[in-house]
Amino acid sequence: MANNTSQHILGPSTSLLGFCLVVVTSFHLTNKSDTSIIDEFTSGIAMMLILSCIFSFMAIRAKDQKKTIKLEAVAEYIFLIALIGIMLIIMLLVFKFIR
Repeated sequence: MANNTSQHILGPSTSLLGFCLVVVTSFHLTNKSDTSIIDEFTSGIAMMLILSCIFSFMAIRAKDQKKTIKLEAVAEYIFLIALIGIMLIIMLLVFKFIR
């Protein structure tokens, strides 16, 4: 039987996607995007969160149990990588502003 973690991944992924878009937008509005790699890194994390949302949604909609399990696993791993990336973004922001 599947974990049914897809429902728990979909919501946080969309919320964190919003966080990433706020970071990218704020860097572009303050003209800091030319001097920093944080916005490019954040855009990559946003793409991973979108992929996590897609795989999670596909797992929810899948009829086959084996397919659901595989899609949930893919969504979980992509989500975990994105979380680690967000942690790195926050660390970059904190250490950049401390200097």
